[in-house]
Amino acid sequence: MKFAAAIASSLLALSLLCKPVAAERVDLHLVLAVDISGSIDAEEAHLQRDGYVQALTHPAVLAAIHSGALKRIAVTYMEWAGAPYQEVLADWAVIHDAESARRFADEIARQPMDTAQWTSISAAIETGMALIKRSPFQSRRRVIDISGDGANNNGDTINDMRDRAVAAGVVINGLPIINGRQSRYGMPQMPNLDRYYRECVIGGPGAFLIIANGFKDFARAIRRKMILEIAGVFPAPQPRSPIILADYHKPKGDCLDGERWLQQHFDDY
Repeated sequence: MKFAAAIASSLLALSLLCKPVAAERVDLHLVLAVDISGSIDAEEAHLQRDGYVQALTHPAVLAAIHSGALKRIAVTYMEWAGAPYQEVLADWAVIHDAESARRFADEIARQPMDTAQWTSISAAIETGMALIKRSPFQSRRRVIDISGDGANNNGDTINDMRDRAVAAGVVINGLPIINGRQSRYGMPQMPNLDRYYRECVIGGPGAFLIIANGFKDFARAIRRKMILEIAGVFPAPQPRSPIILADYHKPKGDCLDGERWLQQHFDDY
């Protein structure tokens, strides 16, 4: 009897040791997806990277994190270009205070700069969904934050990928960078990029975009955007506001503007 009791006690202890550990809960999953395609030169890439580093450690962003029920969020940072180039530079980490924010920002800052051809927002969204799926954390809100200075011109069509993400419960917010500079290949920026982002990129309940008027305005724009999406605040549209909400009632086109713009550039060339 003593032997049987010992065996039972050992099995109970073993079952407790093998019991799956519950995933850590956070208020938000946030994928920071940053465009480093060929239209962005070295100076612009640094301005983008510095903008995220500054925003992540800003007191107002930390205050937004602490406004949540759990006072912690999970963040990952990736840079993207064409469909073959989707690079995670800082994997999932929990930010809950100034020290954890600084560690994550330092991880981003120490990574080497790179660039690649084409612009595949659709692949960035697909990669963001895969990152959320394999995250070791749990949350009720999941957001992919897309910033860039061009329209989708490579990979799957953007509207199909956006709709797949929204159907999976993921919100896509946008930060189009409006500027008149040509790319290093002599290609001008597609006009009405903010309208393209509104109609073809952002989606999900409360989705919005904030415009950056050039790369030097990027740090301000991304800080404001992160405060809103982390706090879960859905801003009311205002006249002349840089904040634009998704409009699900407006008929959308095929969202192939970027592909057509690229083809027109090749034809003209």
